Amino acid sequence: MASDSVLIEPATAEVLDEVFAIEQACFSAPWTRKMLVAELSGNQFAQFLIAKCPDPGSGAFVVAGYFCYWIVFEEVRLMNLAVLAPFRRQGVARRLVCTALRAGLERGASRAMLEVRASNQEALTLYYRLGFRQTATRTRYYVNPDEDAVLMEMAPLQLGPLCERS
Repeated sequence: MASDSVLIEPATAEVLDEVFAIEQACFSAPWTRKMLVAELSGNQFAQFLIAKCPDPGSGAFVVAGYFCYWIVFEEVRLMNLAVLAPFRRQGVARRLVCTALRAGLERGASRAMLEVRASNQEALTLYYRLGFRQTATRTRYYVNPDEDAVLMEMAPLQLGPLCERS
């Protein structure tokens, strides 16, 4: 799949079922539907994006991933990023993150922050390639299973070469 066939759009309440299904499929300790609704409609700082990709079987566009992030004053906080397994390693996550970083810059943000499971090598590689650097570790931050969180930051916030293609 070419990355230009990935459509990035703001999420709406109409896609909540698809987002919830992605959350359940991708995380060992997923957010509840109530948490997703609170972020989607009740948090003034939260932004939600979805990625639509052509289904390999039908060619119809389906919600293949989503991204929840916050823009709080000078900071973009990357919260939850998930892409369904058949659509991974095709630039979907990169496109979602780059769209969020671009939105942060447009709103005057000067840095971006996140935490990620220490075992999530694909995510760590993506974030490093985008220009994030590790700043700390939180021991046993995650549960199910217990695992450390790697804290990462990009300061100053900037769009590197990977985002120029997005």
